[in-house]
Amino acid sequence: MTAQQEKDAERYCAQPPQRIPALPSDLSLPRTRAILANHAKWVNGTQLRYSFLDGADDGVAKAWLTEVHDGFEEWEGLGIGLKFRPEDNPAESEIRITFADDGSWSYVGTDCLGIGAEEATMNFGWDPTSPYGKATVRHEIGHALGFCHEHQNPFAGIEWNVDKVYEYMAGSPNFWPPETTYHNIIRKLSTDQVAGSHWDVLSIMEYGFGPGLIKRPEAYRNGIPSPLKLSDQDKEYVRTWYPPLAPQMDELKPFQSSVLGLASGDQADYEVIPEKSQKYQFGTFGNADVKMVLFEQVDGENLRYVTGDDDSGEDRNGRFEVKLFKGRRYVLRVRMYSTWGSANASVMYW
Repeated sequence: MTAQQEKDAERYCAQPPQRIPALPSDLSLPRTRAILANHAKWVNGTQLRYSFLDGADDGVAKAWLTEVHDGFEEWEGLGIGLKFRPEDNPAESEIRITFADDGSWSYVGTDCLGIGAEEATMNFGWDPTSPYGKATVRHEIGHALGFCHEHQNPFAGIEWNVDKVYEYMAGSPNFWPPETTYHNIIRKLSTDQVAGSHWDVLSIMEYGFGPGLIKRPEAYRNGIPSPLKLSDQDKEYVRTWYPPLAPQMDELKPFQSSVLGLASGDQADYEVIPEKSQKYQFGTFGNADVKMVLFEQVDGENLRYVTGDDDSGEDRNGRFEVKLFKGRRYVLRVRMYSTWGSANASVMYW
C-alpha cells in the first residue's frame, strides 16, 4: 500500500444517526422487537437503483467507480432477492453516491428514502481500490442493505477503554467529535435491532481496532484486525433477510382476499394484472404490522416503485389507493413485521 492508503486504513465509517420509529409506549414487547428488527429493511425483490453524484468529469478515477460497481455485484452475486441497477439520473435513484473528503458513510436501509433527491445517501472519503478501501465499499453497501455496525452488537460483550477511545478518535486521521465516537463505537445497539445472539468479529460490518482500546473480552485487548471480506455469517445473514425469489408468484384477483400466513420477517409476493384502468384500493386485514409495496413492471423485468404503506405500531391496517392501467403487470410485496390475536392476516384489492 502507498503511505496514503496506510493512513486511510486508520479511518472509520461515520454512520449518520439512524431513524428509529416512535412506537406507542404500551405496544407489546414482541411487536416492538419485530418492528425494530425489520423497519429499515427493504421489501425483498426491490430493485435498488444507485447513481454517482460525482463522476469521471468531476475528477473521480474510473477505477474508483468500477470498484463501487464491483461491490454491489458482489453482494447481489450471493443470490439474494434484492437487485442493484446503475442509474444515470440521481433523482430516480434510492442510493446516491459521492466521493467527498469527509469520511466514508451510508444511511441505513430504507432511511435512504427520507433523504432529498439531490443529496448523497452514501460517501467514500478515501481510495476504494486498496484492500481496506474495497472492504469499505462492501461495508457501506451493507449499511444500505439495512445492516448496522457489528462491534455495537450488545451480545459482543465489549468493555471499552472509553477515555482512550475518545482520545484516539479525536486525533488524526478521523478528528471525530465525542458525539460521533459515541454514536459509532461506544453506543450499544438495542437487542431488538440485531439478529442472532452472538458477535461476528469477522463481519465486514465490524471495525478493526488497535491495542489498548478494548478492555474485555481479554482476547481482544491487543486489537481486532480490520475484516477485509464478507464473512460466512454476513452471507448467511443477507440471504436470510433477502432470500432468492420464487420463480412464480400467485395472482391477486380483485375482491378475493389472500391469507398471508407469514411469520415475522417473511414476505408474500403477488402478481396484479388489472382488467380495467381505474383507481383501486389495496389493504390488509387482521391483526398484523406490515410493510406493503406496489411495483410496476417496466422495460422487461425491471420493477418501478409505485406506492406503499407501512402500518407498523399503529392501530390500523395497511391501505393505499392507486390508479392501475389495464393490461399492465404489477407486483405487490407484503412483508410481515408481526401478527397477534387469533385471526390470520390477509390482503385484498378492490
